[in-house]
Amino acid sequence: MTAYDDQNVFAKILRGEMPCEKVYEDDNTLVIMDIMPRGDGHILVLPKAPSRNILDIDSDSLTSLMATVQKMALAVMKAFSANGTTVQQFSESAGGQVVFHTHVHVIPRFDGVALRPHTGDMADPAILKEHADKIRAVL
Repeated sequence: MTAYDDQNVFAKILRGEMPCEKVYEDDNTLVIMDIMPRGDGHILVLPKAPSRNILDIDSDSLTSLMATVQKMALAVMKAFSANGTTVQQFSESAGGQVVFHTHVHVIPRFDGVALRPHTGDMADPAILKEHADKIRAVL
């Protein structure tokens, strides 16, 4: 397995070297808005401890990560009056992973509304802040 690269974008965000729209933080996890959202309220849950993905994350970090995923799934459903959520985690290139720091996507979902395609286009930061404010308000 490939070694963890501490120069990945999420490692830089965790160190404060790159900006993000922070939604929530605790001792073990950080939650940020996805800058290329596939739906309104699309967030990413990151463990603070370094790991590439679910294949190498330690069990304590995984436990903390999933507790935050659950907390955030409930929060985005309430904040956006969603009908459900999509929770995704990709491991390695063949599994669709692009940034090699463990992260989980949490996307509010609505009956009859498809996910937007992943185009690589970045969202307007003002809209991301507005969505983050909605989520923070229910936490």
